[in-house]
Amino acid sequence: MIIVAICDDDTKIGAELERVLIEIFGKLNINYEIDVFFSGGELYRNIEQGTHYDLIFLDIEFAKGEINGVEVGRLIRDTHQNYTTSIVFISYEKNYALQLFEIQPLHFLVKPLEYEKIEEVVRMYLKTSGLWSGTFTYKKGQDTFKVRIKDIVYLESLDRKLIIHFADGNKDDFYGSIKEVYQDQLKRFDFLYIHNSYVVNYDYLTALKFNQVLLADCAEPLPISKHRRNEIREIYYDILKRRTV
Repeated sequence: MIIVAICDDDTKIGAELERVLIEIFGKLNINYEIDVFFSGGELYRNIEQGTHYDLIFLDIEFAKGEINGVEVGRLIRDTHQNYTTSIVFISYEKNYALQLFEIQPLHFLVKPLEYEKIEEVVRMYLKTSGLWSGTFTYKKGQDTFKVRIKDIVYLESLDRKLIIHFADGNKDDFYGSIKEVYQDQLKRFDFLYIHNSYVVNYDYLTALKFNQVLLADCAEPLPISKHRRNEIREIYYDILKRRTV
């Protein structure tokens, strides 16, 4: 679960940023909570009352007489000695580098905000925070195993077992639900749930055909379920577009 705060005195920007974050977290299969504030003072009072945020999108300029974003950042870091919360500053102005350096922000976004830039920051946060470790975990009896996501070509469901097909040609198997494994661990890493028996790694796709996919180092094509064909194509081209950007 990621606890996020958005703080911007422009209600339209705050609402749009919230909408975009909801869409991105949904796409990446990340659980979240989002609080929206319209002044730096309102956000800081909430923090003083004990609320902890993992990630804050913080506007810099507020109305005259209001505490600004840089001051809120300093209070979080210096007064509360909080160096774990990731802060993303947002502003129309670009000339804040020296003021922001001591606050150690995760990133700085220039308004008007762009969807791709916001998603880039979210992915950066997931990686730096360790929430997106790039490993797949599974159990066999009382033993737990971890393997690198990038080494998995596809998963196959067969007789209540899941078979992991690795890029080096090796295999391993364990008991589990392919649907649950996809939703809980693999969806966020751009795997495609093409069939009740197959989840494939986008990185190994060499061809997407009407009713099947071809994978690198896989001699036989894998089928796409009839009812998933349109959805798989949409997801495939969404990933392609995002990665191209």
